[in-house]
Amino acid sequence: MRTVIQRVQSASVSIAGDVVAMIDKGLLVLLGVQPDDTDDDAAWLAAKIARLRVFDDANGVMNRSVQDAGGDILVVSQFTLMASTKKGNRPSYIRAASPEIAVPLYERFTWLLSKETGKPIPTGRFGADMKVSLVNDGPVTICIDTKNKE
Repeated sequence: MRTVIQRVQSASVSIAGDVVAMIDKGLLVLLGVQPDDTDDDAAWLAAKIARLRVFDDANGVMNRSVQDAGGDILVVSQFTLMASTKKGNRPSYIRAASPEIAVPLYERFTWLLSKETGKPIPTGRFGADMKVSLVNDGPVTICIDTKNKE
């Protein structure tokens, strides 16, 4: 699983002009799934994101998690995170999982993240043409890949 995590002042997802999910302060998580991802990847990633300390404490140091800061998390599926640009100028998406694999892992990850945070996790709609709006806070943007745990 590969993610781009952005600390936001607000974020929302619209489909066909209708807002389907929104948060105020918190994290926007863009999630890509690979064919060989597992429940273990989803569990590790959910725990990591729930505890990721990217919110400022009283001294202005990024030392608080989204939970500590009282924020929310919005998760949006994004198969283009698995793009390969090695050859030519047209990205290849062969490293993205098929919906039969990706949808259950996306839903499992979201459920695990909700369990970790004790809050419901709003989401986009898998496979839909979504418009994502956000006000990046900082900006703070973190990339995490379960196959390359740095």
